[in-house]
Amino acid sequence: MEETVSIVIPVFEEEESVPHLYKAIKDALAKIKNKYEIVFVDDGSKDNTFKLLAEIQKKDPTVVVVSFRRNFGQTAAMAAGFEYATGDIIITMDADLQNDPNDIPKLLEKIKGYDVVSGWRKNRQDKFVSRRLPSMIANGLISRVTGVHLHDYGCTLKAYRKEVIKNVRLYGEMHRFIPALASWVGASITEVETTHHARKFGKSKYGISRTIRVILDLITVKFLQSFSTRPIHAFGPGGLVLGIVGFLLALYLSFEKIFMGQNIGTRPLLFLSILMMILGVQLIVMGLLGEMLARVYHESQGKPIFTIKKVLGR
Repeated sequence: MEETVSIVIPVFEEEESVPHLYKAIKDALAKIKNKYEIVFVDDGSKDNTFKLLAEIQKKDPTVVVVSFRRNFGQTAAMAAGFEYATGDIIITMDADLQNDPNDIPKLLEKIKGYDVVSGWRKNRQDKFVSRRLPSMIANGLISRVTGVHLHDYGCTLKAYRKEVIKNVRLYGEMHRFIPALASWVGASITEVETTHHARKFGKSKYGISRTIRVILDLITVKFLQSFSTRPIHAFGPGGLVLGIVGFLLALYLSFEKIFMGQNIGTRPLLFLSILMMILGVQLIVMGLLGEMLARVYHESQGKPIFTIKKVLGR
């Protein structure tokens, strides 16, 4: 029995692209034998995007449209798409026509031996300085920090097995780190070269400023990857080192004061030792608080990062 497929597409103010995208996807899916659905997630568009999607859904029962009350961002749209998708394999792609739907069969063929297949825009049709160069740097940094080596983390065109992606919780702007997050649950990951087109309509919603957000998100990912269930191991060693060094300095100064009669009240070393002991205690306390928060996080129910206005279809 063929596996079912869900195509998840976050959409934000792409009224010019939507009709062309829908036709291209239908043409590509006509080449596969799998049963499929197309899940569009309208991320609070202010133009006619939702109206066009609603018209498409009326004519095509394989289409599902999820509409947000406001713009929550691409990560929230991805999370909503994953929640409403019912397919055994979930494929994500952008709505700006830069991803090629004709690559969908290629991803489906590749995922037969893996849990995650990531697209690689080897011949990327974007400006070098503002888009490709920052992306190259980010991909190298993310691969090195997370240990999951991919050429193109920023490519939205990816395929996931349902049992893997349903266990990945998305917050903030973590959508670009999904392969790394999936690796935590033991997913096997590979990549495949995909076609990339220049943008035909509108303009990109992303700029070079997102580099700062990527770095901050990467710090979060690294912390969660290494210390999400044991935060005391992140803060504890530093706290112990500072506390012990500060205590030894204070012990040395006490020796000088008691046995050598030296005045230590105005010495910078005294203030340094006090500061190090205070910081050491604070870091250890932060680690203990982190341990309690980690337990609350892992034992409580997950809270959605979006609110749904309406769902068309199914």
